[in-house]
Amino acid sequence: MAKNNDTYVCQSCGAIYGKWAGRCEACGEWNTIELEASEAGPPGSLSAAPAKSKAKKLDFTSLSGASEDIPRLLTGNAEFDRACGGGLASGSALLIGGDPGVGKSTLLLQIAAGLARGGANVAYISGEESASQIRLRAKRLEAETAPVNLASATALRDILSTLKSEKPDVVIIDSIQTLWSDALPAAPGTVTQVRSCAQELVRFAKSSGAILLLVGHVTKDGQIAGPRVVEHMVDAVMYFESEQGRDFRILRAVKNRFGAAHEIGVFEMSGAGLKEVANPSELFLTSVDRDVSGAAVFAGIEGTRPVLVEIQALVSPSTLAAPRRAVVGWDSARLSMLLAVLDARAGLDFGRHDVFLNVAGGLRIGEPAADLAAAAALCSSLFDTPLPHDRVVFGEVALSGAVRPVNQTEARLKEARKLGFSGALAPAGAANDALKISQASTLADLVAWARD
Repeated sequence: MAKNNDTYVCQSCGAIYGKWAGRCEACGEWNTIELEASEAGPPGSLSAAPAKSKAKKLDFTSLSGASEDIPRLLTGNAEFDRACGGGLASGSALLIGGDPGVGKSTLLLQIAAGLARGGANVAYISGEESASQIRLRAKRLEAETAPVNLASATALRDILSTLKSEKPDVVIIDSIQTLWSDALPAAPGTVTQVRSCAQELVRFAKSSGAILLLVGHVTKDGQIAGPRVVEHMVDAVMYFESEQGRDFRILRAVKNRFGAAHEIGVFEMSGAGLKEVANPSELFLTSVDRDVSGAAVFAGIEGTRPVLVEIQALVSPSTLAAPRRAVVGWDSARLSMLLAVLDARAGLDFGRHDVFLNVAGGLRIGEPAADLAAAAALCSSLFDTPLPHDRVVFGEVALSGAVRPVNQTEARLKEARKLGFSGALAPAGAANDALKISQASTLADLVAWARD
């Protein structure tokens, strides 16, 4: 009797079960587990593997020895090249995700046009839009004269056959959720189809040396839809982010085998497409009244790029039994910890105050070096004393109340000097001949500096 290879797969996270269940134990979602056949197809299919094959002995080598540098292909877009780690690496696969309407297709069409104008053979394959729709966008972006090979298709077998014959340098797939393989009975967009199609395309890119760019949709939780295993297949994962109501876009690398992770590229959306923002610090620094309390300029690092951003705080007496805590652009748990440290180590009473914290410009900060700047903004609002407008602040605050040094101090201070700042409040040991440095070893130093 033939063995039944059917499995039940969660369409949200890709977890596999031997029988159906109403709730996925891996991601906690309800009614996402569906019956899907095994990925092993009939002989001759794309996903089929021979029943018996002769094993081949592996040839091991040592870690020492000369190795060639991976060639890079520049797109002509400095912000995109920066996010990729200095250009697109030959034979690499990139996954780009983002909310609907954020501008993924616009960005990739501009990248395709730039590469084609530079002499690269670019294949742009769309499974969501017709060729006429893409031509309309290209006309709006003034890219209709670029020699891009355009096609609209969703069948994986046809796509691979065409790519093997045309041998393009760069392949753009928009999007991976629309592709389907006739070797699998599952519907397009399911975990099995997405995983199998991505695996076949990545295998083609590795064997041919072509650069593969995949577009992935995101779920309501902000994660790339379908299995997270796709993120493990590719060499780089990037998220195209946008704050609602703002024109700028951030391309953030969360994984990159050929460059620095968490590198960002900043763009501004306009009627003619996405424009590069060469100096993001000017974008995130607001032009506000310098005499207002509760504002501190943080010198941060995004990937390898220094970025200055304003942190705003408002502390007001509360009439509630449980005072409110609201934060935008920063970790709320980090704010709670910082308030507790200020209370226990510096003697400041935030327990009877409502606290609101905001990162101006819509940027989201994740590095601990923002602790001191947030604490400075909170103290300034609590004392109702404006901070010096020509100073930047950075440093990590420990639970003991000590201010710890942070990495890339020199780059932070250099960026502050470049934008016209004359001084900084930084951890002990920071030095710059062109800036006046106030060193803070503990939170007591910060409180004394904020009161002056």
